[in-house]
Amino acid sequence: MKTIIRVNVRTGAARIEEASKDLQRIAGRHFIAHILNNEVEPTCEPLGRHNKLIISQGLFADTNISTTGKISLGGKSPLTNGVKESNTGGYFGKRLTRLGIKAVILEDIPDSCARTRVLYLDSNGAQIIDTPDLQYKYVSETCKLLQEKFGKNIGILCIGPAGERLMLSAGIACPDNAGVQMRYAARGGLGAVMGSKGIKAIVVNADKLVPPEFIDPDEVNNIRKEIAELIIADPKSNNRKLYGTLDIVAMANQVGLMPTKNFSSGSFEGANNFTGPAFSELVAKRSGSGRSGTPCVPGCTIQCSNVLPAANGDQVVASLQYESAVLLGPNLCIEDVDTIGELNNLCNEVGVDTIECGAAIGVAMDSGVAEFGDGQAAKDMIIQIGEGTYLGRILGNGVKFTGLAFGNRRVPAVKGQAMPAYDPRGLKGNGVLYATSTMGADHTAGNAFETIKYNDPLGKQNQVANSRHLQIRGALLDTMGVCIFLRPSFVKDPNLLVRLFKAKFGWELTFKEIRELGAHILDLERAFNENAGVSEHYQRIPEFMREEPLPPNNAVFDLTQEELEAIWDVPIRTDSF
Repeated sequence: MKTIIRVNVRTGAARIEEASKDLQRIAGRHFIAHILNNEVEPTCEPLGRHNKLIISQGLFADTNISTTGKISLGGKSPLTNGVKESNTGGYFGKRLTRLGIKAVILEDIPDSCARTRVLYLDSNGAQIIDTPDLQYKYVSETCKLLQEKFGKNIGILCIGPAGERLMLSAGIACPDNAGVQMRYAARGGLGAVMGSKGIKAIVVNADKLVPPEFIDPDEVNNIRKEIAELIIADPKSNNRKLYGTLDIVAMANQVGLMPTKNFSSGSFEGANNFTGPAFSELVAKRSGSGRSGTPCVPGCTIQCSNVLPAANGDQVVASLQYESAVLLGPNLCIEDVDTIGELNNLCNEVGVDTIECGAAIGVAMDSGVAEFGDGQAAKDMIIQIGEGTYLGRILGNGVKFTGLAFGNRRVPAVKGQAMPAYDPRGLKGNGVLYATSTMGADHTAGNAFETIKYNDPLGKQNQVANSRHLQIRGALLDTMGVCIFLRPSFVKDPNLLVRLFKAKFGWELTFKEIRELGAHILDLERAFNENAGVSEHYQRIPEFMREEPLPPNNAVFDLTQEELEAIWDVPIRTDSF
């Protein structure tokens, strides 16, 4: 993968470059941080002409290692005003890989965003095509029309009407071939960045195969098999195949970190309706289109995706994941699984982040716009986001904007981005993450949930050091282009990483140097944020979370600024992944 395609969305000109030897050494999240630091003015307007939408393959995208179909998207976030990398599954990544394309960079903005266009990629290069019939179409219909126009076996990235209307909670969707699973690069408002470029969808037609280049193909294949065996042997993998990420619902509720009623409580009685086992039993009972254990990328060994069927067997949504279920369920005091699934599906259709949208609706309900527990009102709000009504635009611009609009100070956000489904008072490790991460409130940058088993989630001890370790790991996984659920393989055998880098690229890296690479990526991101005026050097956890005890444990987030800032002095761990 050596080809970089740059597209000027104003002129329509596409330029094909071959990556230099230095650029061939970076990919995914690292590539995004590099481009932002070297080509994007940090103080630029996120939806203006100087920002770039960067699509980058991971380092190992052209291997058959499980989950390497994931792809990173990034740019300057319109929500945080800092660096943003968001990755997604779906079928786009592997199709781009077949063409040998390392990255696609969208530059400038069109003279008018009124035109609806598709960026089409194949072995001949790139071209922008007018597609007025797609304007303001829901995501599923957009994908269907694109497949009718360009063929079934294409890779698609697209936005919904929220992205076209430049709403700051808009994400970028990536479907599978069958129109079942809908994956999202949801966080940070990158769908609005794509909309600002006047691009409704990016289509890749893998009409040619560019053979991958490995230094030692046999060793790459051996490592692939070893990783697969380690994944299969891990009990967590079996649970994820059965229950998906809903596997953690029961524990999150029991520990008392589950956002409930606009983050006013940490537990929700109705959560028993969508624990992993309860969901799996419901799917089995209804059968129809529903099933557990499906992949979100080609060749995934873990297969943690699911399909929620309605009572008549029709598909409600795929996939229902922990974050979406909690922000659209307990956070709104909604316990009916079907209603939660319908809300999730509506978010997918209009093209907004379920976390940001669920948090915004929670603040709206807390402000008296609707009653907590009113599922129909929540559905109507999401529909209004797609229609672009006044209320829809308020909600579609995220939780911070919603709080300002309704004069509500109880806004669960850091750096303008909504918190995911882990209240920082109930899981202080994630509070450290939200406060110090370059991404703001984003669990994928170093989720501390796994530390519950060996570290008191309500205590201060080890939270900062653990977060430093997890953030470095997260940066590495996002650069490699693999799912976070692959981490147990490297935890059990860190030498797999050393062997993998050598077999694929011939790089003689020690495990210590690989860990230092993760820290370097974070340093690049911090440098961009510092220059953009969104430094990580001050407290960002909302005041109400530092003063208002969270039931049932009645904890507050009490780490001081001095304790948080010590994170950058924590030595880089080189004894484990």
